[in-house]
Amino acid sequence: MRQYSWILRRIIRQIWFRAAIISLLSVALAIVAGVITPYLPYTFTADIGQRSVGTILQIMASSMLAVTTFSLTAMVSAYSSATQLATPRATQLMVSDPTSQNALSTFLGAFVFSMVGIVGLNTSAYGHDGRIILFAATVVIILLVVGTLLRWIGHITAFGRMADVIDRVEDAATKAMTAFVEHPHLGGHPAIRIPDDAVALTAPQTGYITHIDVAALGALGRRHDLTIHVSVLPGAMMHPARTLLHVEGDAAGDVHAALIDAFTIERHRSFDQDPRLGLIALSEIASRALAPATNDPGTGIEVLNALLRVFLTLRHDAAAAPHDEKTYPVHIARPTMSDMLADAFGPILREGGEEVEVSLRLTNTLAAMHANMPAAREDIERWATRHANRVRSAMADPDDVATFEQRFESLWHARRSGDG
Repeated sequence: MRQYSWILRRIIRQIWFRAAIISLLSVALAIVAGVITPYLPYTFTADIGQRSVGTILQIMASSMLAVTTFSLTAMVSAYSSATQLATPRATQLMVSDPTSQNALSTFLGAFVFSMVGIVGLNTSAYGHDGRIILFAATVVIILLVVGTLLRWIGHITAFGRMADVIDRVEDAATKAMTAFVEHPHLGGHPAIRIPDDAVALTAPQTGYITHIDVAALGALGRRHDLTIHVSVLPGAMMHPARTLLHVEGDAAGDVHAALIDAFTIERHRSFDQDPRLGLIALSEIASRALAPATNDPGTGIEVLNALLRVFLTLRHDAAAAPHDEKTYPVHIARPTMSDMLADAFGPILREGGEEVEVSLRLTNTLAAMHANMPAAREDIERWATRHANRVRSAMADPDDVATFEQRFESLWHARRSGDG
């Protein structure tokens, strides 16, 4: 994805964007009701209650201000709850929730429409026909607000709860993992050995790589006959001394600056191009739930189920069945299965080694991955063995250890025999 397209998508997902658009539309609707009156081809003579439109607008303005304030408070409370109970990494997903954004924007838009309508009535901007049009528009706004409020009531009952947060993180992780499977090298070529005469470039910023515009790098490479070796991946922590990329070929300083500008470096990681962040966020949820102060193995098991679904997205990984990549003269590595397994199961293994329920589910999860992901079986089996050793050393109850050993042997002894 090009950098400008990615930035536009991020702007659209911001909570203020929809609120601003709907507020502007509300202002335009209230103004149009008065402006078009002189151009109407006929005059309304019926009395449909248009004289009461001022009172209705006043009631709607006061109520919508209260509902908007309540909705914003509820959203902030949900963000805080998700941060404390699950993981702070889920907050960016909740802020971009379209249902809550639509609800807040609709309530704010209704309030703005009411205020503009009241101002227009008090300044005599609406005549007899204008009041009828304003009244009809008010009825439409009321119906829209009622429908939005009903949907918001149903949504807010689950918004920010643990299951909701897990589902959101799982969806974001699955989306990023699907994009990774389709373009494991972000549209470039696999990494190769970097020649000794390649020029190393660094960036002055310190922060996380959140987006790499490989198309822009490829266009610069073709235009100036360059071969580009990207040294980092989205999610990497950058600093001025760390190499960003290597360049083969002759290029001026302005070309080097353009190459560096193709990388977006920010203070916080983003889910879009970073398949590992979703795994890390899910693992953080499970780690916090399995901590002695919380002791919630049920949440740990739910996270393991979510991780299994995310990893099974890789069962048709591009390593086994390469996709048609674009022919950009850009070489870029890809996250390894070893790294992704460490992101997903490392914290769970440390915190859940004493919980027999979690240990059983973890070995089941690894066995399911082993059966469905032939290309990663060696790494998965290594983690299964590490998990078994951890359980044997951490679990105090002999009966729990025996239960685990029985399950582990039934799953992995048969698999090893079959592989052999």
